[in-house]
Amino acid sequence: MQKKISSIPFKGTAEQAAQLQKVIDANKSDRSRLMMVMQQAQDIYGYLPFEVQQMIADGMDVPLEKVFGVSTFYAQFALSPKGKYNVSVCLGTACYVKGSGAVLQKISETLGISPDECTPDGKFSLSACRCVGACGLAPVMTINDDVYGRMTPDQVAGILAKYAD
Repeated sequence: MQKKISSIPFKGTAEQAAQLQKVIDANKSDRSRLMMVMQQAQDIYGYLPFEVQQMIADGMDVPLEKVFGVSTFYAQFALSPKGKYNVSVCLGTACYVKGSGAVLQKISETLGISPDECTPDGKFSLSACRCVGACGLAPVMTINDDVYGRMTPDQVAGILAKYAD
């Protein structure tokens, strides 16, 4: 699954930029620390938008293509922001054969976003994962640390409504 670049405008703060610059300055003499700098940047911003990748590339004196390549290769990096509530649907074999694809589709329709996207209000983000280790509860959906098993598309709206605060 290819990662999508966020369509939500970047809203970094001067404080975040200063934090990132401090990390870059402490590590720019050693290009082998690129991944560590990227991890710390994601901790600062919550994800790695294009603008942050550009700051890292410029500060570490590495091509932007290298930063982008690392950010898209490793699953730990997110190119789009995460919502207050991160909804994840397991697409592992057990979940998929029991209908998780239809559950994911219903969530996508309900929230108006695709996997790896965030709602414009920042409330929900959606992702698909390969296994949550709860195959006996297939199909499984999680919202942050809450686990919902034996999901059907009909249950989606009611569960999401619990988080609509």
